[in-house]
This record gives sequence, structure tokens and C-alpha cells, in this order.
Amino acid sequence: MPSMSDRPIGMFDSGFGGLTVARAVIDLLPNEHLVYIGDTGRYPYGNKPADEVREYARELAWSLINDFDAKLIVVACNTAASVALEQLASELPVPVVGVIEPGARALVRVTHNNKVGVIGTVGTISSGAYVQAVRQTKANVVLTSAACPGFVEFVERDQTTGDEVTVLAERLLAPVRNAGVDSLLLGCTHYPYLSRVISEVMGPEVVLVSSADETAFAVRDILLEHSIQRDELQGDHRFLSSGDIAWFAQLGRRLLGPELERADYWSTNTGR
Repeated sequence: MPSMSDRPIGMFDSGFGGLTVARAVIDLLPNEHLVYIGDTGRYPYGNKPADEVREYARELAWSLINDFDAKLIVVACNTAASVALEQLASELPVPVVGVIEPGARALVRVTHNNKVGVIGTVGTISSGAYVQAVRQTKANVVLTSAACPGFVEFVERDQTTGDEVTVLAERLLAPVRNAGVDSLLLGCTHYPYLSRVISEVMGPEVVLVSSADETAFAVRDILLEHSIQRDELQGDHRFLSSGDIAWFAQLGRRLLGPELERADYWSTNTGR
């Protein structure tokens, strides 16, 4: 059995969005091994019932521990983190990191007019997780939230620009734009891939905040706190998908980079 330090970081998302978090972790912690599962066979999560998403999250997290010996779990999916993080943290035998709290801290740190916004899937926004996370920062800000159904599907079709995306963005972003926010949290890990369109709609004065870098810093801090950081040579990175692995590898490589050379199949029965 490998030592605790030499075990991989486990990460999961409903599909490709979490690759923004994987990119940040690989860049910040190049020595660490990483196993990433994209649950593309069951995506998107944003419009699914909370209990269903919670069960998917448990299945994925336990598989990363039981089948891949993960030393830490990153829930790189805002929808899953919003409904399952607390339960996972209480039942898993390893530390668990989500993307919501790090994103909320970054959001309130960059505002100047104390009007902030968050956009996410229907599931994430309706959960109230970001309202709670922003409140816990104790920052004196006014938060405006907006659900953006359809954004994830555009990203996973590799359609991140064009009139169709822009028209949808203009309609969905109207509440946060009208609220006069000066910082906007992309509360779904897919949304950074739409940052060009979102920025054009919101205007140059609005700072877009992605939780990916902040989540990577949180992972680093937990590894140091538990003395389980890996100090050896370059880490290995493994990517799996519950859907079409050729498509996952092709699109994922464009989104992540050369580290995603190939993908393996992850069965939804794994780890049960």
C-alpha cells in the first residue's frame, strides 16, 4: 500500500466543468497524483432532485476512496457540493473540499461597491448554499443570485461563443446586471468556459470570479495541515468518464490541456 502522502487526490464533477479545478490543482501542486471522474453518463446535475445528486456524489466519492485510494476528495461540482458536502464530510474517512466556500470568500474580497452576484445551476441556486456561504464570511455585501439553465449544455457541446449563447446569456444575466454588481461569482465549474460571453454581457467593470484557484489553495492548505502532501517528482493524472470516453478525452483535452492524454471508463456500479 502506498503511504498516505503518495496516494492521489480524488476529484469528481458531473462532467467537464471540474477540469477548471483540476487545472488549478495541477498547476499549484504539480507533485500530487490526481484521479478525476467526470460523470458524463448522468450529466447535467443542475436540474436533478437533490436526493438523486446526493446519491451520485456519495457513489463517486466512495469509489475514489475504495477503488483509487484517494487521500482527499474534491467535490468539483457546485450542484453536488451544495447538497452533499456536509454529508460527505461527516461520513468519509478522508478530508473533503468543496468549491462553494472558497468561491464565496474570493467574491467578497474583490468587491468595491459591496454589490455581488452569483450565477449557477438551478440546483445550486435553489439550495441557498451560496447565500449561506457569503453570510458566513460576515462581509457587508448585498448578494443577487441567478440560475442559468442551459449554460452547462452549451459547454458540454463545446459551443462557448456565438449568437445563440449570447442571447441566452443576456436573458439569464439580467437580474445580476440590473442589480449593479461589480463582482460576479461563476458558481458552476462549467461557467469559466463561457467567461468571454459572460464578460461581454456584464461589461468590463464587473470582475468575474472563479472558485477554481481558491479551491486549489484550500486543497494545498489541507494537505499541509494533515502532513499528507507529496514531495516527490511530477504527479500522475488519471481521468475517467461514465459516458463516452473518446468524446470525454477529446473535449477534455481541449479544455484542460495535454495532461488529459486519454480517459478510462468509470462504471456507475463501481464502489457500491
